[in-house]
Amino acid sequence: MVVVLSALFGGTNIALPSIGSGGVTTGVPFRRELPLLSSVFLAASLDSAMSKHEEMGTTAMHRYRFRYCFGLTLTVCALSFCVETLAVSVDAGVIFVRSILVWLGLALFSVRLLGPQLSWPLPLASALLLIWYPQTWWDWTSNSATDLFSWTVAAAALAVGATASAATPWRAKGWNRR
Repeated sequence: MVVVLSALFGGTNIALPSIGSGGVTTGVPFRRELPLLSSVFLAASLDSAMSKHEEMGTTAMHRYRFRYCFGLTLTVCALSFCVETLAVSVDAGVIFVRSILVWLGLALFSVRLLGPQLSWPLPLASALLLIWYPQTWWDWTSNSATDLFSWTVAAAALAVGATASAATPWRAKGWNRR
């Protein structure tokens, strides 16, 4: 659904009030913020009614959960890349995928920090910072597809999110005993 929204309405600007400029509004392309929705939905897909019990699961359960998340993320990234490439350009597809990865890492970290129903606060906070305090050097949603710093941010965010996701209370107890 997010991919369809991006293809149809991605170029539309979202009118947002700017900070400190007395009623002036700024416009942000809808396409820049849509990867946030994909990432939050991906992180939310790991939650279930049995999520607390699943944290106590065997290594086979955790491997299945990892494969499910990896496969779903890969599918979403491939689909998003294809649609963005057809709708805009290859660079836009790469930037969309990079944004998904950054916000997925933040969403997974948010789940571990705030609970399974709250995969959205950290990604939303970062989006608000990107919208109201745009800096060309750290805005991964608008930097070029080959920007090394933005890819480093994506790798770091995904690593932090994956580590936080793997740090279940049972594993953390095992790590503390060592």
